[in-house]
Amino acid sequence: MYPAFNDTLVCRANTRPRRGFIVLFCAFLLTLPAAGLRAAEEERIDPMDTWEFGIESGALWRVGGGGSQLDYVILPQLLTWKTPAVSRREILGRTLVMRSRFSALLEPFAKGPETHFVGASASGLLEYWNAARTQAFFLSSGGGMGLMDSRGYDVEGAQGQDLNFHWFVYAGSRFQTRSGLALNVGAYFQHISNTGLDKVNPGINSLGPMIGVHWRF
Repeated sequence: MYPAFNDTLVCRANTRPRRGFIVLFCAFLLTLPAAGLRAAEEERIDPMDTWEFGIESGALWRVGGGGSQLDYVILPQLLTWKTPAVSRREILGRTLVMRSRFSALLEPFAKGPETHFVGASASGLLEYWNAARTQAFFLSSGGGMGLMDSRGYDVEGAQGQDLNFHWFVYAGSRFQTRSGLALNVGAYFQHISNTGLDKVNPGINSLGPMIGVHWRF
């Protein structure tokens, strides 16, 4: 009698792990349709139709003969917001869109008499997307204004006043992932000057690489 009763207990104990496994497996199967719907929804979201926030970082070296001849090195750090597309056109199998772009600028100077430039800018942004929405060439040009710790009356070739204006051109390529993340890489040209508001106004022309990471929301 007792051995049979013990065998029954052992049998029931052995079935509990299997029942638990079956319950977990069924729960996993139930999550598959939801995961598929989420993936399908991600694929349906067009990256041209969303707002974006991004962080961009670069290194710029002085170029050209029209500005200061001091060997400036600038490290721009940008917080950037992009609007959804405001216009679009199909050209040669790809889609050309226009967006607006706004950036907060924090630019420490690695080399030069001044130490920083802090400001804001706004611009238009052209993106030329492939049909799969995985890659786009882009071109942005605009400007803004900001402040720096000018040293033009102490160092020849430095900037004459703290208030300065900023103009830039940024071109490159963008790579989109399915998770809503985008990576940018490109070349960034920047001009900073006080536009003649001060008699000391050499200006700074600089050029270098820029990379960025963007998230849609």
